[in-house]
Amino acid sequence: MNSHTYASLLALAASTVALHAGSPSPEITAATEEPWIKPTLDIRARYEFADVDHFDPSHALTIRERLGLKTKDWYGFSAFVEGEFTQAAVDDYSGGAPGVNPFDPRNSIIADPENNELNQLILQYKGFDTTVKLGRQRIIYDNAAFIGNVGWRQNEQTYDGISITNTSIEGLTASYSYIDQVNRIYGTDATGIFENAPGEIHLFNASYAGIKGLTLGAYAYLMEFDDAAATGWDNNTFGISAKGTLATVQLYGELAYQDDAGPLNDKEGLYAHFYATKAFGPHSFTLGIEHLDAGVQTPLATVHAFNGYADATDARRINGTHGGLTDTYLAYTVPIFCGIKWMNQAHIFGDNSISDNFGFGFDSVLTKKFDDHFTAIAKLGYFDTNDALYLSTTRASIELDYTF
Repeated sequence: MNSHTYASLLALAASTVALHAGSPSPEITAATEEPWIKPTLDIRARYEFADVDHFDPSHALTIRERLGLKTKDWYGFSAFVEGEFTQAAVDDYSGGAPGVNPFDPRNSIIADPENNELNQLILQYKGFDTTVKLGRQRIIYDNAAFIGNVGWRQNEQTYDGISITNTSIEGLTASYSYIDQVNRIYGTDATGIFENAPGEIHLFNASYAGIKGLTLGAYAYLMEFDDAAATGWDNNTFGISAKGTLATVQLYGELAYQDDAGPLNDKEGLYAHFYATKAFGPHSFTLGIEHLDAGVQTPLATVHAFNGYADATDARRINGTHGGLTDTYLAYTVPIFCGIKWMNQAHIFGDNSISDNFGFGFDSVLTKKFDDHFTAIAKLGYFDTNDALYLSTTRASIELDYTF
């Protein structure tokens, strides 16, 4: 054979080996193919201490499991079902609502009662740049200041209805949800609106990230509740937001107007939130101010994310009975050792302005993410006040989260 023939045979052999190497055997393909039904698991164990003025201190050691099954996508369709189960190993506390276990009105509230319920049940379709979810589901819009899942509590808040998200226009995410029932954090043993709040709720939300370094948002939340005890939550809220970076400083601003606000649906007012974050190497500082006019309410918000981890203003923020609430805060975050992140935050609380001070708050949080499955969190929240509307509160917790 001449050199040309040898070269041709070597090229043929190399291409054959490459072809087989890139084509796994049927056995390997079958082993790596996504299963039709995939289990999901989310476990959280937490000890929490609460000491609220005029109530006995509380101790709660609770374990919450979420067990689910998720189907493989089939022509755009999929389904998900998830149960949620909470047990109390130490139950020296009040679960926060009539009918729940434990419930002792003399104890400080830790809103994690024992509970077994259907957490999510979703039929989903994804196609044509659109996602449609029908059934019981988790809904979080923006920073959850108005619409959230109250994810800090063991039993999260979910919604029965339909949600639609479309991304057909580049950079634009447009969402709409119709909700006919809100499933609250107190579980199926709670009574009345503590268990659920039926209604006719329309949620419109949009964000646009088509401008480099800037994200713009807009929303309209129209809430009307059926039960007489919940009609004080009826409101219409319209807002805009913007976030971006200017000269290495991250900026955020949000303004909203609310009418038909509570507690008797005869009020109107403004909501505003602004903050700036600046990083210096591993150190990060945030200075912000959040304000709610008297009557402005956030019945579906994740209120734990605002006004300090003592949760001392939560009930009045939900119901709009705060008489005006202004929170000026400064936060400092830094990694310390072994991958632990440490955040400290100070709050000065006022009524309708910064000068009308009625309280002081302090938070400290340690977070350690071990891997993609395990996370540990320790929190301290402190709130001190002499205002008649509020109660001085101390909360501390430590928890371990596992997801699979």
